[in-house]
Amino acid sequence: MPNIAVKKPYHVDLAELMRVYETNYAKLNALLPVGHEVGDVRCYQAVNMVYQLTVNEVTKYTTLIDICQSDAMPVFPLPKMSVRLYHDARVAEVCASGDFSRVKAKYDYPNAKLLQKDEKFQLNKFLGEWLTFCLKTGISRAPIAF
Repeated sequence: MPNIAVKKPYHVDLAELMRVYETNYAKLNALLPVGHEVGDVRCYQAVNMVYQLTVNEVTKYTTLIDICQSDAMPVFPLPKMSVRLYHDARVAEVCASGDFSRVKAKYDYPNAKLLQKDEKFQLNKFLGEWLTFCLKTGISRAPIAF
């Protein structure tokens, strides 16, 4: 008798997601200026790419920053995302990415926007890899002029 694949429902691994949030928070704090204020901008050049962090909102318990990548001759759409840092919990979460103004914890699959079931986890994991790349190979430089 042939084996039949059973489709298991996707469940968010909250412990792993929180680990990613916590490490992203630590990495972002290493890249942001101490005592950051609204309007502060930090740029890092890594290889031939430039990454810019812009502080958009600062409250008592949170900070909202935009992160974008710039390239002199982009071959594909460059990533942009908004990240909220929660200082009391010491975590950072991707709130928006590209054309998506809100990222849900999980999505039904397949869906009209072709998002993965674990889109939120993947975006936050990508942010962590991006930040690690900036920390390891980035050189501070002047802000990007749009």
